[in-house]
Amino acid sequence: MAELDDLFHKDQYVGPERLTDLCFRLICENLDIISVKGKRGHRILRKGLTFPSEICDKIIEYAQHSEATEDVDCFFSIFKNLTATRLKHVKIANCSLTNNSVHTLASHKLYELELTDCSNLTELCIEHINANSENLHSLAFHGTSMVIPPHLITNDSTYDYYRRGYVFKTRNLKRLALGYVGIPTSEYVLLLAKLPNLTHLDLSNSSNVDTFRFFHLVPKLVSLTLYNVKVNSSSKAFVKNICELKSLRHLDISQSIPKHGQFENPNKVLADLVNGLPQLVSLDIGGTNLAGRGVAERPSSDTNVEDANLSQLSDIPGLASRIHKPLQFLGLYGTAHGACRRHDIPAKVVAGDANEDQILIAAHVCMDNKQEMLQKVLSDLYHVFRYENCRRMDQALSTVLEAMEKHPAQKHIQISGSATLFYIMKMKERVELVARMKRRIISTLLAGMSAHRDEETMMRNGCLALCQFRIPQDVMSNYEALVKVLLHSAKHSEPESFVQRIGIYLLNSLACQVEGREKRLLGKLGCVKTMLELVEYRVQADIFDDVLEVAWSTMWNMTDETSVNCQRFLDEKGMALFLKCVEKYPHKEELLRNMMGLLGNVAEVEYLRIHLMQEQYVTVFANLLRSNNDGIEVPYNAAGILAHMASDGADAWTIVKPTLNEVLKYMVQAIESWDLSAERNINYRSFLPLLRLLDVYHTPPCQHWAAWALANLTNVYPNKYCALVVKEGGMEKLHTVILDPRPYERIKELANYVIENCCHYDCHSDDVNVSHSSLDAEYSLDG
Repeated sequence: MAELDDLFHKDQYVGPERLTDLCFRLICENLDIISVKGKRGHRILRKGLTFPSEICDKIIEYAQHSEATEDVDCFFSIFKNLTATRLKHVKIANCSLTNNSVHTLASHKLYELELTDCSNLTELCIEHINANSENLHSLAFHGTSMVIPPHLITNDSTYDYYRRGYVFKTRNLKRLALGYVGIPTSEYVLLLAKLPNLTHLDLSNSSNVDTFRFFHLVPKLVSLTLYNVKVNSSSKAFVKNICELKSLRHLDISQSIPKHGQFENPNKVLADLVNGLPQLVSLDIGGTNLAGRGVAERPSSDTNVEDANLSQLSDIPGLASRIHKPLQFLGLYGTAHGACRRHDIPAKVVAGDANEDQILIAAHVCMDNKQEMLQKVLSDLYHVFRYENCRRMDQALSTVLEAMEKHPAQKHIQISGSATLFYIMKMKERVELVARMKRRIISTLLAGMSAHRDEETMMRNGCLALCQFRIPQDVMSNYEALVKVLLHSAKHSEPESFVQRIGIYLLNSLACQVEGREKRLLGKLGCVKTMLELVEYRVQADIFDDVLEVAWSTMWNMTDETSVNCQRFLDEKGMALFLKCVEKYPHKEELLRNMMGLLGNVAEVEYLRIHLMQEQYVTVFANLLRSNNDGIEVPYNAAGILAHMASDGADAWTIVKPTLNEVLKYMVQAIESWDLSAERNINYRSFLPLLRLLDVYHTPPCQHWAAWALANLTNVYPNKYCALVVKEGGMEKLHTVILDPRPYERIKELANYVIENCCHYDCHSDDVNVSHSSLDAEYSLDG
């Protein structure tokens, strides 16, 4: 049993990823690098390539974390070439593996094969393994990988096990794990025949095992795991059979359901087991009553004086004989009468729930094949973090991630794990987490959320944990997966629920501060449509809440410099909802600001402006120019929309009312009413749309709005915007405006003001940080 400090190796996450890891990941995400598709759709290794087992084993390992194994037989056919590929150690989990693929794998004469939760397998795969078993030392079928039929002796069986006298013909096998075997007791003779060299046997969750005499077939056992094996008959026979295995060093008879672990006279049963197994160093009796009540008992008449004295030195009576020879490991998690909390326990390492160390040990022991017990352990670990008493943060983090990664389909493991991750991330300084660990945490959370996206508790936990990261910076490597999960949550979670709200906030953050590729992906995945559905629901239900505002903010962000998303907004009847929201909420400034910002992005797209040229829309824009709400954001955005529309010239103004001249008059009046020193709640990342308007000499009010915007921003935020004006060629355009006779004097005054601001500012300041996107709404995750 490993010491607790050895359970987590932090150095594997320090520094950059190894080049080999990057290469394997790249290959598995792009299988065409090493293979081509044949006529039948199966992959064939490229000619000239030869891979040793060290590479082939790793390709299978990394493929399970990518989409490579979605078409299972197609992927594993790469390894049909036994000359160019070689496999030795293969572990596959949560895969729709077929018997054909097992045949391909077994043909490599494997040393180790472990299959976990591969539910498509049948007893045929055993025959493929038997035919290629000369090197096989370790074989495991865990979880739903149940290949043993309910009866081995039956006329219905495809294979006459009774006639041939065995199930497995693997003479060199040393380790065998078979879960959920349900055959009668007498048929275990067939199951374990032809395995003379077996040293490790795991029959967890199997039936009718308690009276089977292991010694006659597998006498060399040093490890026997009977987790969740119910002892129905006399415990005397069970103890006798186990104690025949004199070489046994590890015994696990733990139970996840305590009522199945109740023994008569538990102190005697435990004492008989321990005394009958002289080599025993590791014992797991979790979930049973074998640790007794922890109180002194009157010794029986046949108990000698020495044993009676020893029993007073151990708080677990059945282990009195091990006072001077303590066990290396003792599993006491979930034992009756709180055995793990007792003082004098003759064991060096104890799994239990008495403290953080015991819980972490218990998690380590339960990690692979004790899912029911692991759920409970993770719940205990969650409570340790909830009250901020955790000392072993790194070990706990590693434990939770490993549990979630190994059991993605187990809902309760994912829920408990995600809740614990939230508290870990909340307590842990972000600077302590290296990039690799961040990616692992985020990937693990997303895998759990994707697998249980209709489970509200899981989605809530996952979103809260993700909020502890920098969005979107820390999630860029998982951007698409996160968007898909959040969109599903937004559409299918309960309306007005917390899960829906936090999902919308995260989507808004994912739309902000990203470039065009990510914004286009948002639209492609249906974000515009989803946001409009949320808006429509609230308009129809007469609900005004922060989700309504953030939905418009999200669309504002994702349409920024992204014409295809602007088109999607129009195609999805977004303008109709815009009119309804203006009519229903005429004084909600934040909502109006977000909607007008979005339409400002639409107006920047020349070929889409024709869709805005309708009287009902332009009337609203013109009225909002004269908005009496606090702040200038709404009229500012309205003026921007109208400026872009007017920039197309008088011939493009196809509506009768309001006239172009009326609109331009209102624009100038509005602009001149604004305070040039007003602070803004807006974020430009490119001035190119404004600078283009400076070239519209045929309609000077368009220049007026652009010049005022630049003057305001370089005056109030010189550190942020002066260098941007210079970088994007704004100084030349402004000088041209000043020298041209067509703009009126106020425009030239504003242009000159911008030039002065930029000249007074050191354009090479290290504080400047700009990018090439246009306009973004900023929204805090805190609402």
